[in-house]
Amino acid sequence: MQSWDDELLKLLGREHNGRQAEESFHLLRAIGFSNINVDLMFGLPGQTIEQWRLTLKKTIALQPDHISAYCLTYEEDTEFFLRYARGEFCQDSDADAEFFEMTMSLLESAGYGHYEISNYARPGFSSVHNRAYWLGKDYLGLGPSAVSTVGMRRWQNVCDYRTYIDRVFSGQSPCASNENLTDEIKRTERIALSLRTRGGVPASDLKRFAQQTNEFIGLGLLRESSGSFVLTRKGKALADSVTEAFL
Repeated sequence: MQSWDDELLKLLGREHNGRQAEESFHLLRAIGFSNINVDLMFGLPGQTIEQWRLTLKKTIALQPDHISAYCLTYEEDTEFFLRYARGEFCQDSDADAEFFEMTMSLLESAGYGHYEISNYARPGFSSVHNRAYWLGKDYLGLGPSAVSTVGMRRWQNVCDYRTYIDRVFSGQSPCASNENLTDEIKRTERIALSLRTRGGVPASDLKRFAQQTNEFIGLGLLRESSGSFVLTRKGKALADSVTEAFL
């Protein structure tokens, strides 16, 4: 859905409007879907904190089982990145932090567990796939651009859907690139991904980072819990910076 605001949806290049999104949600419920996720996005150019509050309130009123709330990032090779580079858009880290704080407060108050930086779920509805991915388990990606990781091998399919279809129907592999992983790469990824989750990083994985760990604890960004180090509420807002110190 990304937003309930039609002007913001136009800005994002979405083909749907808020009314259509809501109708789709109700249709899915009516035909029996008991597990529905809603994707939302904050930190959009021109978005106000009031628009975001209304989006969260409306979403909560629908009672989806899972909510993903992402802060906009300017990815290369996108129109948004080009406009950002031209100075048409700018990123405001203070505003993003305010959006994030409101997200945590409203969704947690509504009974959604904050089990990963950008993901919230009602009890029993946290994403099985996402949790496996964050814990470094094997996963298989299907379709154009999809990434798969099995054992110590990672590969990505071709990005262009036409090429992907041609290869599949001609019996060729759609794989575009391969990467052989190492124990160090797996360790680094495990720390980076686990730190974003409610369970945190096992203390054993941060043994060689004792100084950084103690500094973050002193700053109120990390805390110890059941043999793991977990981001505090304050630390969640600075998750990327904390993670970089351990990589």
